[in-house]
Amino acid sequence: MSSESSTATTPSSGTSSETSAATPSEASSLPAWLDRLGTLRALDPAIGPLQNAVRKSPLSRVRDALHGTWLGHPLHPALVQVPLGAWSSAALLDLLPGTRRASRVLIGTGVVAALPAAVTGATDWAALHKPQLRVGLVHAAANVAALGLYTASLTARLRGRECRGRMLGYGGLTAAGLGGMIGGHLAYRQAAGPNKAEPVPHLVEPGWHQVGKADSFPVGQPTSAMLGDVRLLVYRESAGPVRVLADRCAHQSGPLSEGTVADGCVTCPWHGSTFRLSDGWNVSGPATAPQPSFEARERDGMLEVRLPEAG
Repeated sequence: MSSESSTATTPSSGTSSETSAATPSEASSLPAWLDRLGTLRALDPAIGPLQNAVRKSPLSRVRDALHGTWLGHPLHPALVQVPLGAWSSAALLDLLPGTRRASRVLIGTGVVAALPAAVTGATDWAALHKPQLRVGLVHAAANVAALGLYTASLTARLRGRECRGRMLGYGGLTAAGLGGMIGGHLAYRQAAGPNKAEPVPHLVEPGWHQVGKADSFPVGQPTSAMLGDVRLLVYRESAGPVRVLADRCAHQSGPLSEGTVADGCVTCPWHGSTFRLSDGWNVSGPATAPQPSFEARERDGMLEVRLPEAG
């Protein structure tokens, strides 16, 4: 099974359990309702075909660029600012006299800008865990509704039906706002976009640390070791050097020690992110951040590691 096709079977982010012990008031809160989106199994039949469609799209050839690997963080959140800003501005102008032309330009700009935002969002969505996929699907549905309403709004305005166009525009803004709220839940509550390996430097004390007997790590085979609360990937090359990275993938915490090693790189078994073993650089996505890399040495028969910036 390929790394991409394993998405549906990887461990979930666990959001479905958050409301199990909640009080009645907590269970009826907005965060609790949003959490429940991640448990909607009724959405599952649509997820597989949509994932396959995204992965087989001709744009998959530039998938890393769409993820934002070149930028160092996901590209989608930056692109959505244009349609949301344009549509919000149009809604304000619709309350003022003499602004019909400006509103049309802004709505048209938002409709056009929504397309690349949707493409990058779909690319990121296809490489998530199941609860995130469910929430992301609802997020996308709200945004598609917003795009449809704004397209209809622009059409009505161009035909001289200004009042209808404004009503459709406010409907579109409502749908876009709902989509944005769900997107915020996906990004922050479910942590769909942040660098999962960022805490590692804060969990490792400066200096050298023993992680096990040096001869316990075989040549040419990725293995795991623990350094306090941090899991490590240890790989001994045939020529002698030992490469050590944080084991949990920066993308979705996949176990790199269970991945494949080739050409000096390790590929995550969950979603296919590839990192250079020598320094942790993210060669290809969906990970947009490099993997923390450790210096390694053998001393008195023990393997010791430290972060490069450590004294």
